[in-house]
Amino acid sequence: MLIETPTIRPGTPQPTADSSAAPARRRHDDTPDTMALFGRLAGLANGPERDAVRDELVTAWLPMAHRIAGRFRDRGESLEDLRQVAALGLVKAIDRFDPGRGAFESYAVPTITGEVKRHFRDRMWALRVPRRVQELRNKVRVARRELVQSPGSTEPSVAALAAHTGLTEEEVGAGMEALESFSTLSLDAELSAGDDGYSLADTLGAADASYDTVIDRESAKEGLRRLPERERAILYMRFFEDMTQSRIADCLGISQMHVSRLISRSCARVRDEAMGERATRPGHAVRT
Repeated sequence: MLIETPTIRPGTPQPTADSSAAPARRRHDDTPDTMALFGRLAGLANGPERDAVRDELVTAWLPMAHRIAGRFRDRGESLEDLRQVAALGLVKAIDRFDPGRGAFESYAVPTITGEVKRHFRDRMWALRVPRRVQELRNKVRVARRELVQSPGSTEPSVAALAAHTGLTEEEVGAGMEALESFSTLSLDAELSAGDDGYSLADTLGAADASYDTVIDRESAKEGLRRLPERERAILYMRFFEDMTQSRIADCLGISQMHVSRLISRSCARVRDEAMGERATRPGHAVRT
């Protein structure tokens, strides 16, 4: 709990009404005096006694970690999970703290805050985006908030955001796109509240398999034209009139084996010519 007035301890001189006196630093009731415990912890080797002192320090400072976690409530993560993350940051701060370098609170607060922020950065995005884009998003978000708070201000333009942040307009654009990318929308989400309501999935197109057929036919046309007349006739009877090889052989007065060889040779020739032409066209991948 945040205390708005400074805590007055026994034996502490009362503040005077002298306006020249420096304002007293605001304290919290979750910042205990544990320097003696930290000094003791620093002198202990790994073992049960050190673990017990460490646990005592964690218990003493845990309310402060919970207070820091509370600053990030209502951002899409449960408070209990945020407290768990803050507690992890507290443990890291205790393990790394050097008692000879000042007050523990000054070291622990940025350590715990950084742990919670990393949790949002690495765990809370529905889709993984590059860290650079996340940083652009944060800069644009803060800049928008600062510009909108100005009296009489409207929604800032991309140019205004770029001037305020020192970013390029392209970077601002990437950050603005990421503003809407923190969470995803289900494909089953209803986009219309009327009787003719439809979902997001209904608005998405699908690849039409007929396009591949058209491409294949156009690619094979030239090769078919260059075939001898008899081979074109055999392919037409087989694939367009659905005649069997035996019936084709009877019509042409040749053996069924010969028909089979002509069909295989003609198809291979047309396929090779079509694939060769497609490979020479820029932007076209050869299908196998």
